[in-house]
Amino acid sequence: MNVAANLDQAALHFPDRTAVIEEDSSTSYLLFNQDANRIASALLRLGVEPGDHVGLCAHNSYPWLAFYFGVLKAGAVAVTFSHLLTKDELYRTITDCAPRVLYTTPERLADVTELREAVGVRQVVCEDGDISFAALAEQGDPDFKTIDRHRDATAVILYTGGTTGVPKGAMLSHQNIQTSVFNVAHYERSSPEDRALCFLPLSHVFGQIHILGGTVLSGGSIVLLPSFDLDQVLETIQRHQVTKFFAVPTIYIRLLRVPDIGEKMRSVRYCFSAAASMAAEVVREWKAQTGLDIYESYGMTESATMVTYNHYYRHVIGSVGTPVNLVEVQIRDLEGNPLEQGLRGEICISGPNITKGYLNNPEETASAFWGEWFRSGDIGVMDEDGYLFIVDRLKDMIITGGENVYPREVEEVLYTRPEVLECAVVGLPDDEYGERVTAFIIQREGHQVNPSTLKDFLKARLAGFKVPKEFVVVEELPKSSTGKLLKRELRNGCH
Repeated sequence: MNVAANLDQAALHFPDRTAVIEEDSSTSYLLFNQDANRIASALLRLGVEPGDHVGLCAHNSYPWLAFYFGVLKAGAVAVTFSHLLTKDELYRTITDCAPRVLYTTPERLADVTELREAVGVRQVVCEDGDISFAALAEQGDPDFKTIDRHRDATAVILYTGGTTGVPKGAMLSHQNIQTSVFNVAHYERSSPEDRALCFLPLSHVFGQIHILGGTVLSGGSIVLLPSFDLDQVLETIQRHQVTKFFAVPTIYIRLLRVPDIGEKMRSVRYCFSAAASMAAEVVREWKAQTGLDIYESYGMTESATMVTYNHYYRHVIGSVGTPVNLVEVQIRDLEGNPLEQGLRGEICISGPNITKGYLNNPEETASAFWGEWFRSGDIGVMDEDGYLFIVDRLKDMIITGGENVYPREVEEVLYTRPEVLECAVVGLPDDEYGERVTAFIIQREGHQVNPSTLKDFLKARLAGFKVPKEFVVVEELPKSSTGKLLKRELRNGCH
């Protein structure tokens, strides 16, 4: 098995179909596959062997795509990390994964050059590096045959700190990824006619496996942007008649402020959100303005994205759906005992999509599993129909005066207020209560946050201990490069 064979199949069945659209250029599946083949054979000539680590530290681009599939075709392990990492973060990451070859961009070449000897990188692929991408591709064979790997062999290493801030290299096998891309294509009813917009980072599991992997499997087109820019995204959707739109909740919130957003999204048939829980009120407002549902699933890096899916035939707002094919979900207490339906507990997952562990980190790997069940660190509850509802992150739960407060419950109520554009509820240290419930709020334009009004509103809908003691108005909330809210920075006072 090799997950890169999905590209071989797309090139076989849809050779002339457009695989990638980037600005004014487009590339067919035949040429895309040949470019990946060239990179694969050239990497082997550089001394890369099956199982070796090859790093990618670059923004979204066509060369990134071809290099990524080339690494996989060569039987090597693609280690992808954000090009936005600081030099110290980059040092820690490449020290941990020890790539033989590293693909990067001129913007990061100085840092990579400074670090390469200390971490043993033998070749740097970059415009002004040891060899450019174009020169490397010229050395390769367009008819290279993809190397077969065992289904349990590591295909990709993705670094995740989640919301904890400590990066860990999650090792995903060919089977892990193939399970997920098949589920993505199936549940999204993907087709070769689709054009999927990808501005989310390909270094992250959402962009790489969900958007890229699912689209290639179905023979659709990837419409590629380097990052999120509001005007560029809207122009690209209309110019290239995008049919599938993928984003995180904060982006949907921003788009709701755009006049006539429904008209601008007219070509889109499918909207999907991941990386963070979506407030039900945002889903309802999006539907009202665009006529489109926002589909959600539950997943994480360690599950190669999709664990559950909120189905189109019974779309339950507020839920992340039911477990997808081959994947099981249990709700367990903090001692690891399965709980009855309707009770809150930690979400645990088992299936062929689950990581085999973290690179060079047996302690974290051991603590992440109860037997074959992966511990998500999220609190959830399942209803009588098997629909999963995310309550909150286990680490985000607030204990105030001996009472448990789940921030998302408070946030859901806050989102029903017209003056609240975006919010985050955290627990801050308090001498009397241990933690005090605190709400950070971005005001909607033209509205003013009045703490006493909000307190009265919340008291009528929540138990008194859940009502924030303090409301802090901010210009922005701290987020990761993938749009995930970083509540730890709010707790640490970095806002």
